[in-house]
Amino acid sequence: MTNESVLEKVKKLRELTGVGFKDCKNAIDENNGDIDKSIEFLRKKGIAKANKKMERVAADGLVSISENQNKFSIIELNSETDFVAKNNEFIKFVEDISKISLLRAGKMDDILKTEMENKKSVKDNLVSIIAKIGEKITIRRTDFIDSKNLVNFSYTHAEVKKNIGKIGVLISLETSMQKEKILDFGKQLAMHIAASAPLAIDKSELDQKIIEKEKEIITEELKNSGKDNKIIDKIAVGKLNKFISDNTLLNQEWIMEPKKKVKDIIKQNSPKEKIIIKKFVRFKVGEGV
Repeated sequence: MTNESVLEKVKKLRELTGVGFKDCKNAIDENNGDIDKSIEFLRKKGIAKANKKMERVAADGLVSISENQNKFSIIELNSETDFVAKNNEFIKFVEDISKISLLRAGKMDDILKTEMENKKSVKDNLVSIIAKIGEKITIRRTDFIDSKNLVNFSYTHAEVKKNIGKIGVLISLETSMQKEKILDFGKQLAMHIAASAPLAIDKSELDQKIIEKEKEIITEELKNSGKDNKIIDKIAVGKLNKFISDNTLLNQEWIMEPKKKVKDIIKQNSPKEKIIIKKFVRFKVGEGV
């Protein structure tokens, strides 16, 4: 790597972790410039703590939600720059694709084949808008929730237009309660997911690979801190349980009342009739790219 390239990576690592120049430079050197491995290296050394800023966002664009009769679709389109993401033509294209996504139940292959108003397919129109705007544009991902025996809600954050923004959330609840009775709560729950970014509904749904990786990092960090081997396992269990609570929706602290957990708020809002979270979807523009 050139000196300029190294300095750029060090700068990026400092932004993501809040760690000083010297430690970031060492991490970059030790891991051949790999940002993700450098973050892991710093965490294992106990120099960096896990935080939301470590999410690598390498793409811009928009997320859009469409809804009809309790059916919802969510779709993410990426552009290279925020300048294009604010372009009216791009926004209109996102809106049109979002409506098609709802009609096609979020199935990507069917979306790409669908004919638009100009009689060309979505796939062909995508090529045309790329040529016109001059940036790489991709339809990255899509999802869909049906209306079968479920009550569904959505939320869009940092909107540039109604239901089009930088973060989108869908959530499905199983309940015998009428939607009107839990309308405010459903919206608040979707907003909580947008802000708190859970990885799963509960521990049983959390990817075991994620848990094992976090356990490895926590154990290495404790070893490097000089803790007695006799208490490392006990401390590691506590830290791992905290990680699981922070990343599972039901066990997270409720953003509007942090002394209570989400599962407590659900019981509070349904003292007689059950509310069960069946599914949630959270798209943040560029996340994980």
